[in-house]
Amino acid sequence: MKLPSRTFSLFLAMTPGIGGKSVTRILARNGLLGRTPNQFLDLSAEALREEYRLSAKAATALTTNVKHTLPEVAALEERLSGLGVALVTAADAHYPALIEEMDPDPPGVLFLYGNVKLLETNTFCVLSSRDSRPTELDMIEALTEKGVLAGEILVSGHDKPEYQRSAIVPLRWGSPRILCLDRGLFTVLGEQLKDEAFRAARLWRYQFDPTTDLVVSPFRPDADFAMANNRVRDRLVACLSRRLAFVQIAEGGNMERLARLALKAGRQVEVSDRIANYRSYRESGAKVIEELR
Repeated sequence: MKLPSRTFSLFLAMTPGIGGKSVTRILARNGLLGRTPNQFLDLSAEALREEYRLSAKAATALTTNVKHTLPEVAALEERLSGLGVALVTAADAHYPALIEEMDPDPPGVLFLYGNVKLLETNTFCVLSSRDSRPTELDMIEALTEKGVLAGEILVSGHDKPEYQRSAIVPLRWGSPRILCLDRGLFTVLGEQLKDEAFRAARLWRYQFDPTTDLVVSPFRPDADFAMANNRVRDRLVACLSRRLAFVQIAEGGNMERLARLALKAGRQVEVSDRIANYRSYRESGAKVIEELR
């Protein structure tokens, strides 16, 4: 039976040992060689390792119990499709251009749930390094509210105070938002994708609304959190934002790397004068946010 391309992409994404970059590499090479998914799955583990630079674990997983795994993947695809979840790979023409324009190592696979039209809007984010002080959390909220009231669409995360403080603001004003996850869709939104992403948000809306908001995850739908996921999530938030405001940046940390990447990509970057070396960012093209009055 001919394996549909979407089912094949999902099969690759769900295979242990195969990350987003490997999925992209496989799809790109298959396209170059005119190799169908069925022909790819007929290759030996040795051929997969040599031609596609896959690990022994990934090559073994691809050649073992495929007949049992594919029906499970087909069932998952049907489930995701029924819930309105889209799968997009970096090899697809409709992969978000905002990510590719800024990230030198973009996630190879994205699961999108909700209002994908938000990716074409005037997006922004308000970022801050971990352990922000109460006054800095207040500033995150104030800057977010200013952007929302100006008609911009917030991009945020869901599971640390700095993100939750911003992600709650659009709910108060009935504005859409984009949430980027550091784990799978089912893990955060529940098996039916109806749960709000964090407890405080449920005070404003009893369940997630996919007609209003968009959720983006680069991880398998049932994936739990892992430490390395934080940086992937932060990069997604930054890359999907046309304007980036930074309240606090720890020297040598992830927020510093994101600010430099955004400036290099020509994004509109704003930095708070609370940041110790904010002048260096200003010299690189960032606008300085003075203390809010």
